[in-house]
Amino acid sequence: MRSDRVIVVAALGSTQTLAWASSYYLPAILGAPIAAALGLPTSVFFGMFSASLLLSAAISPWVGQIIDVQGGRVVLTASNATIAAGLALLGVSHGIVSLGVAWAILGVGMAFGLYDPAFAALTRLYGRDARSAITGITLIGGFASTIGWPASAWFEHAFGWRDACLIWAGLNLFIAMPLNWLAIPVAPQQPPSQRQTREIAEVEAPPRGAMPILAVYFAATAFVTGAMASQLPRLLVAGGASEAAAIAAGALVGPAQVAARLVEFGLLRAVHPVWSARIAAVLHPLGAAAMGLFGPAGIAALAVLHGAGNGMITIAKGTLPLAIFGPVGYGRRNGILSVPARVALSAAPFVFGLLLDRMGVAALLVSTGLSLAAFGSLLFLRPRRTPAAAVADD
Repeated sequence: MRSDRVIVVAALGSTQTLAWASSYYLPAILGAPIAAALGLPTSVFFGMFSASLLLSAAISPWVGQIIDVQGGRVVLTASNATIAAGLALLGVSHGIVSLGVAWAILGVGMAFGLYDPAFAALTRLYGRDARSAITGITLIGGFASTIGWPASAWFEHAFGWRDACLIWAGLNLFIAMPLNWLAIPVAPQQPPSQRQTREIAEVEAPPRGAMPILAVYFAATAFVTGAMASQLPRLLVAGGASEAAAIAAGALVGPAQVAARLVEFGLLRAVHPVWSARIAAVLHPLGAAAMGLFGPAGIAALAVLHGAGNGMITIAKGTLPLAIFGPVGYGRRNGILSVPARVALSAAPFVFGLLLDRMGVAALLVSTGLSLAAFGSLLFLRPRRTPAAAVADD
């Protein structure tokens, strides 16, 4: 990897870590104190958070299309300003209306600034060679919760939740925003070669039904991701673990994500991303099977295997559409694919929470079934060659 690309990846990975820590991962720590201070049920706060994810999903295709045309420098820089504005308003909120407006602004900021736009920006710069760069930023961004949750907890404990929001706003405004602007190159005037894409298409066309197949895969795995992110400690306690053991096991998810991404970056980088995606989809069911067989003794296996699979799925979200469709139109296409995934992600905490209340640890059957369905969907991705390729073979 050339030195200029290393700089871009390091900068984007760092700004992604800040963006995720101060938006998506914020409610887990600050949701309860904010709701209590404003006299609102916690469910109302998290309902607004879910609504912001739905808003993010709705505008993602438009954001991707902008990056396809203009590149990602302006969009990603604007994302930090938008997230900072939402956090500042959140920090001065005194009621349900200002809280709702703050989360609407944060929803726009997340649509502008989380992984999908970053993947699109890298693809606009590097075309089909973006896979290693995409993996690189997820390696760094994998520490977002590991850094974000303790930082938010310390900010809240030392200064209160209002100042915690304002501190995160300042980090976006004065660190992430200038870093994105200075480190991301201006995209070339023309997107990756249309001619090159036509030449590739003459040899091999995308598999039939690739878009709906990928939509099913990413939506199913997103539901499992959202469910485990919000309910894993409760699930482990329901499975017989102590509260302390459940928290300790949950702490293994982040390192497992990073470790799996290192494997993807090293051992699997020469393999088609569909194989990585298939492996990723079966790791959660394997962890669930370990917990089913060994009870509380298997909770660490569930946490580690789920974390590893989730880490690889994040990379597949960026690399699988690139490998199948190529770089032209990547941003808009990935934006479209993110819509069902973000809808599933927003619904998962509430729906899986209800399942956990009614089914207990047997709710794992639902997450396992969805993961296996995701794995099965990829079996329908069969390469389809064009007539031109068949003539060449003759």
